[in-house]
Amino acid sequence: MDTPCGTSSADTEVHAGTLPHDTKLDPNCIFCKIVTGEAPSFKVYETKYSLAFLAKPPVSHGHTLIIPKYHSRTLTDPGLPDEFLADVGPIMKKIAVMNGEDSYNIIQNNGRTAGQSVDHVHFHVVTKPTNQPNQGLVLTPQSWPSYPTTDEEYAQDAATMKEIGRSHGFPGVSA
Repeated sequence: MDTPCGTSSADTEVHAGTLPHDTKLDPNCIFCKIVTGEAPSFKVYETKYSLAFLAKPPVSHGHTLIIPKYHSRTLTDPGLPDEFLADVGPIMKKIAVMNGEDSYNIIQNNGRTAGQSVDHVHFHVVTKPTNQPNQGLVLTPQSWPSYPTTDEEYAQDAATMKEIGRSHGFPGVSA
């Protein structure tokens, strides 16, 4: 079956308001309460595995959060099934289109020192209006510093990452 441009197979499994049978939710988590309808939100997109809603407070108009309908503190916490993340990428694309801006940032933080404020995996789609430079994520060389590195350091980082990936049995680790 062919899908129209901009859609994916995830679109065929849209079940707004439903939960997969294998989901895990935390009754004390505000995002889990949004999933179950116990907490209010401005929902903008929903599939069987994911939910997108407007951030409160936003850093720009249309600032949207996308969450899996499965409670996991970070991406790497044990137990988060891949199927709960499989449609996040296509949903990010749709939210970016729905926001109507040509410039936007996709952000995902894991842990307090990385800026995570709610202990539930979530992805931000943050618009960057061209006529409002102080809205959205403000990136400058000072706020997004890089550091010099050598090819040897790159090679060591790549080797370490691949070793860890292989030890976890990840099938797509580069040779």
